[in-house]
Amino acid sequence: MKDTIDAVEADRELKTRHRAMWALGDYPSLAGEVIPDLGPVLVAACEVRSGDHVLDVAAGSGNAAIPAALAGGHVVASDLTPELFDVGRREAAAAGAAVEWQQADAEALPFDDEEFDVVMSCVGVMFAPHHQQSADEIVRVCRPGGRIGLLSWTPEGFIGQMFATMKPYAPAPPPGAQPPPLWGREEHVRALFGDRVTDLTSTRQTLHVEKFPTPEEFRDYFKERYGPTIAVYRNIAGDPERVAALDGELADLARRHFDGTAMEWEYLLVTARRR
Repeated sequence: MKDTIDAVEADRELKTRHRAMWALGDYPSLAGEVIPDLGPVLVAACEVRSGDHVLDVAAGSGNAAIPAALAGGHVVASDLTPELFDVGRREAAAAGAAVEWQQADAEALPFDDEEFDVVMSCVGVMFAPHHQQSADEIVRVCRPGGRIGLLSWTPEGFIGQMFATMKPYAPAPPPGAQPPPLWGREEHVRALFGDRVTDLTSTRQTLHVEKFPTPEEFRDYFKERYGPTIAVYRNIAGDPERVAALDGELADLARRHFDGTAMEWEYLLVTARRR
């Protein structure tokens, strides 16, 4: 019994840290300025139609939920970090999109079985620590024949490599937590869903990013706005040498992917139907 109580408490503390991490900086501005094209790509792949009941898991400030609503879906945007919803509500209102916002843990979604026609996540659910639990929940709330769509950074792509670069400077992950970019591997996603889905297809695509004139400006932008990067720097704040080393490694990573005007960030787009 004590082991069970300890495990529940550890999970609660982990989710509290995750919520706080994503509330750091200014993720909504990053989503709007750097990756705004990803949401519409996912919505189109999911073939959201008028009248569809749509769930966006780990929706952030709604960069996929809002396009889904504009396509005619009845959309619920769920996220562990409701601090991100304020910007989402303003942007949805400005766009004329009706979106319902609900705090929710991707690993324990507060929705009925088979409730949604479309369940999707845009570089969101990949950051929930226990991948199988999240995949199980995605399948559970999707109706039979309903569509599932996921867009995730690949391990080999730029953002996946950024997380690999930061890993030695980050706190050790808790037991059982899995690296987010694993969702960017088709074989991993297939294993998570198993025979519960059909028609699973995946494509590797790239996001063209022209936001940053120099590698250093990329690094500094993420240091200021991206919760995971901010958290890593806070972990080493008392060690100036390590801070300088990470500064150099992130700038070097960006430099290797920078063609002088832009970068290409690879992601995996997966679609499937619930069996």
